[in-house]
Amino acid sequence: MRLVRFFLWVALLAVVLLLWNGAGSLYVIRNYEFLDNGDPYNPFAARHYTSCTFNNFLDTITVPASAGRCGWVRVFWAGDAS
Repeated sequence: MRLVRFFLWVALLAVVLLLWNGAGSLYVIRNYEFLDNGDPYNPFAARHYTSCTFNNFLDTITVPASAGRCGWVRVFWAGDAS
């Protein structure tokens, strides 16, 4: 019975590691760059974003903006972080 409990613990650890590496990590926007339309401090002015920088507790990722927009939160898969 003790051997079964050991393998159950190993299986649970394997599932946690697969979810951690396979499901991706949640990132929150930290910084962004946009084309200046002559009124950079007006929050209601139309902007076309060029790049977005996202942070989580481990690292930072900068990506080009998607269709001129940046989201507040984004999930990056394990291959996207390189």
